[in-house]
Amino acid sequence: MYNKFLCTIVFIGLFLHSYVWGQEIGLPNIVLIYADDLGYGDLGSYGALDIETPNLDKLANEGMRFTNFEVAQAVCSASRAGIMTGTYPNRIGLSGALNPHAIIGLNPSEETLAELVKKAGNYKTALFGKWHLGHHRPFLPLQQGFDEFVGLPYSNDMWKWTYDMHLATPETHARKASYPELPLLQGNTTRAYIKNLEDQAKLTTLYTEEATRFIKENQSGPFLLVVPHSMPHVPLAVSEKFKGKSNQGLYGDVIMEIDWSVGEIIKALDDNELSENTIVIFTSDNGPWLNFGDHAGSAGGLREGKGTSFEGGQRVPCIVKWPAKIPSGTINNNLASTIDFFPTFAEILQVPLPERKIDGVSILELWENKPGARPRETFNYYYQKNALEAIRKDNWKLVFPHVHRTYKGSTPGKEGVNGPSKQAKTDLALYDLRRDPGERYDVQEENPEIVAELSALANEVRKDLGDDLLGITGENRREPGRIKSN
Repeated sequence: MYNKFLCTIVFIGLFLHSYVWGQEIGLPNIVLIYADDLGYGDLGSYGALDIETPNLDKLANEGMRFTNFEVAQAVCSASRAGIMTGTYPNRIGLSGALNPHAIIGLNPSEETLAELVKKAGNYKTALFGKWHLGHHRPFLPLQQGFDEFVGLPYSNDMWKWTYDMHLATPETHARKASYPELPLLQGNTTRAYIKNLEDQAKLTTLYTEEATRFIKENQSGPFLLVVPHSMPHVPLAVSEKFKGKSNQGLYGDVIMEIDWSVGEIIKALDDNELSENTIVIFTSDNGPWLNFGDHAGSAGGLREGKGTSFEGGQRVPCIVKWPAKIPSGTINNNLASTIDFFPTFAEILQVPLPERKIDGVSILELWENKPGARPRETFNYYYQKNALEAIRKDNWKLVFPHVHRTYKGSTPGKEGVNGPSKQAKTDLALYDLRRDPGERYDVQEENPEIVAELSALANEVRKDLGDDLLGITGENRREPGRIKSN
């Protein structure tokens, strides 16, 4: 009799737990915000100086701050492909930064975050900001699972103006002179053209207003809201309400406005009583574009910046808040990546992963702060089209010989005009990122067994994904979407 009574109590408890989660809390809303070219050292909670980011610092205090968080690749389109699909971008044929003449884009056969969440129920989905995964209609957000889209099809510098704000000619800047007018899209059509810096200064506010409207209109949920800001990618522009407000010049003003935007989005969640069961994520697409000097961010002491596979290019801030699951005020030092969002959402929503192979791993255990959780132990640093420039296991990073962009030894630019960057060659090197996150001390001679282990691991990766540095094609790469050129 006692055992039967006990079993009944346990069953009722499990039922009530299921009821509370499924009925009262329900499916979580997801808000994913990422900046463009924001560096590891650009937020107050990551050590920024002379920039005030109170809303993002509060987000870190109320959620989880990651310190070993890597983007898929350190360049615009490739990085966004990783975020959107949970794959290394070279697996799905995307690299670099697609320009207005590109005839490729994210293949519609790839499953996106928007398509993933729709498998869980009646999710509303929106993206307000920079897309940069193909500007032709088959590749735009409405054809990739999003219900709403307002934003730029590619980077805000892909227009006819040079960085010193002169109209480009074939003689002064042939590439920019060949570009069409920079369109602001709504859905699949052009809403307006971005013709000057005054127009650029309206973008952060525009994306914020669209985001807060979407939250209010979809407060019954669930929803996925993605806000990929165009800033602080150059050319920098800021609204009047933040002009001259920071001690870091225009760059600091821009970061303050992005921080304001995050605050407005969180306020909209609070006002609509959605905060408890909404996942809010803030990160960046890659590190800072250092040769723009005072119009660029800080890598926080990490080596190099955007456009390199060193930590300054690929390690970025990441803050995650989810009061229903994530303990407040936690710091997570485990390895994680933007490609891990996709499978994490799949586990939370209990929906199947795509049949096609992806590369992310669920980091829900990290979000829940489970002791000993280490879902990701390795990471591949690809750059260029398909070059395996480094590989990491735990805190060991083996860098392979390759030619790379370097900002070292060059005077940075000023006031929006870029300074020079050079090409350099690195030899085989092993770094212990726990002791040397700046990748300054090669310790391969002291650790030959680690070199051997990582080299063997790299050979397995090359078999799967290939490696242009060694002329290896790879067995499991897929084609991007492609339109016929005129």
